[in-house]
Amino acid sequence: MLNADALTQLRQLKSDIKENKVVFPGTVKATNGRFGFVVLDEGRDVFLPPEEMQKVLPGDRVNVTEQTDDQGKTQGQVDELLESALTTFVGRYLVKGKGHFVVPETAGINRWIFIPPKHRQGAEPDDLIYCRIHKHPFKDGKGQARIEQVIGKAGEPGVERAFTLASFDLSEAWPQPVQNQADDLSEDAVAAAGSDREDRTAAPYVTIDSPSTQDMDDALLAEANATGWKVSVAIADPTALIAPDSPAEREALNRATAIYFPGEPRPMLPDAISTRLCSLLPDTQRLALVCDLQVNNDGSLGDYSFQLANVRSQGKLSYELVASVIDGRENDDAKALPEAVTTSLDQLHQAATALRRWREQHALLSNDRAEYRLRLDEHKRIRQIEPATQNEAHRLVEECMVAANRCAADFLSQQASGLFITHPGLRDDRQDNIRTLLASFAPALAELDPATPEGFRALMQRSEGLVAEVPVKAIVSRQLARVELAFQPAPHQGMGLTAYTTFTSPLRKFSDFYVHRLIKAALWQQPMQALSASQLEALQAAQIQARQAASSLENWLKCQFAPSLGQDQFTGTITRTVSAGFYVRLDSNGLEGFVSSKSLAGKFSFDPVTLRLTHTKNGRTFQLEQPVTVTLAEVDNDRKQILFTLVENAANADTKPAEDTQANA
Repeated sequence: MLNADALTQLRQLKSDIKENKVVFPGTVKATNGRFGFVVLDEGRDVFLPPEEMQKVLPGDRVNVTEQTDDQGKTQGQVDELLESALTTFVGRYLVKGKGHFVVPETAGINRWIFIPPKHRQGAEPDDLIYCRIHKHPFKDGKGQARIEQVIGKAGEPGVERAFTLASFDLSEAWPQPVQNQADDLSEDAVAAAGSDREDRTAAPYVTIDSPSTQDMDDALLAEANATGWKVSVAIADPTALIAPDSPAEREALNRATAIYFPGEPRPMLPDAISTRLCSLLPDTQRLALVCDLQVNNDGSLGDYSFQLANVRSQGKLSYELVASVIDGRENDDAKALPEAVTTSLDQLHQAATALRRWREQHALLSNDRAEYRLRLDEHKRIRQIEPATQNEAHRLVEECMVAANRCAADFLSQQASGLFITHPGLRDDRQDNIRTLLASFAPALAELDPATPEGFRALMQRSEGLVAEVPVKAIVSRQLARVELAFQPAPHQGMGLTAYTTFTSPLRKFSDFYVHRLIKAALWQQPMQALSASQLEALQAAQIQARQAASSLENWLKCQFAPSLGQDQFTGTITRTVSAGFYVRLDSNGLEGFVSSKSLAGKFSFDPVTLRLTHTKNGRTFQLEQPVTVTLAEVDNDRKQILFTLVENAANADTKPAEDTQANA
């Protein structure tokens, strides 16, 4: 038994060891296996063996020490838990013997977590559940969870959407103060807010949208003048009914955007506001923030102004109907339109054509990518996937929206602060690869500096339709940085514009809603509360999360639909290449699946410059935009990934470089 002096010495020794120990702060990064890493604040990654990963959760902030194992390899030991970011997760309820567990389906949690008896909420085996961490595993490697919600069982109608919402911590219900605020609004509030506005209810504004759309943000009209056209873009004005910093505005900021899940969207604002009182319904007086702009004959923009007005849409027109009017096709619906409306549509089309021509010459246009519409059945599963064809009416609306948004960006650029959508072009870590690509495969473009807005715009313009051994523009397009929000103007390189913002979707996007506040504050001294830097960061993160949630649900539904393909052969196009294989999008329905290089004969190497997979012996290559034929191999339900098998026919086999094919002839 140790005496008092020995105990004091032991405590001192432990204190000395602790003080002299070198610890490194970092963030836990999980893998698909049982091991993981800590990304140190200084930039290095430290390996965490499985026994250490048992003590932490993905995203945990920890202090680690470095040790050497029996084989001389460095690994980390978790010394202290600083902060845990992961508090909730989703999974499947499992009963194993007398133990009740959740099998997490949140990325990075690769172990079962025990659920104590009083926290099981009556869940049954195989229920999909939403859980909260009840006891962190740091002390003994044995974490515990409590069930917050039993979502339902796999196969129940709509469970995929509910599970996706829970996966991303997205609430469906409106907070009670928000619902109360929406319930208190009425047509009387619309009339009161419009009492001192310009009356444009007799003007032939029309909305152009899909037949199912209810939250109609914009209405358009145009008339010819001596130097081109006066285009008027009326945008729904929810900021007139929603007080600054009210519950509805705070919730809109929290949600950031409407999420267009297949079949059933998750709105940003309550239906009373977004689909009734603020939606630009036909034959109904509504509040609008109007941008009147001059479009010159060459497509350039002239003077513009913003007005607060009352408008009355003369009709909710479908894209198909407007396209038929533009093309001069005779049908009963087109004949029934008032002459003032058809005249305005004709002028809108001419103005949009000029605007598009200007953007082709002086900015950048995105290629029309094939879009597909998911048709759901009564079980909220995909019944059919069909192409969503873009026509002249879609392009008309797009050009008018872009033009009005350019005016808003120009106006805010003259203020002390605004809200802008910026795009820095290429990712910083890919610029050298692009320079190498141009020098090797497009020497005529090698003098361009893709790091500058001017060089990037010229590269994207001149690589369109370029005949080269590799698809230069597609390779560049796969290596772009993410769009960002900023308080100060900066180039939007993806659009080839010096500044850009959006205000044309205030019912669906909080950034647009906020731009309305900014414009009104600058022009009419209306009150507003400016966003802080941290709020802007949170807004952007929420936008990204919303896109990820929509993509996750859509991908899940597509995985359920994929087995209906059977063993038919489908043509498709390679859309992405990685070291492990390539992704193919089917031409007929847009389903995207993965072809593993392990399923192909021989070994392949990946070139980060050309994004090619090349056979190490015979030179066979797979690259972006290459047509291939595939069949369904299987669906990996755990990873929610469709897997294809390449059909080895003459068309697919003929993928060697031209010089190799000629040499072997």
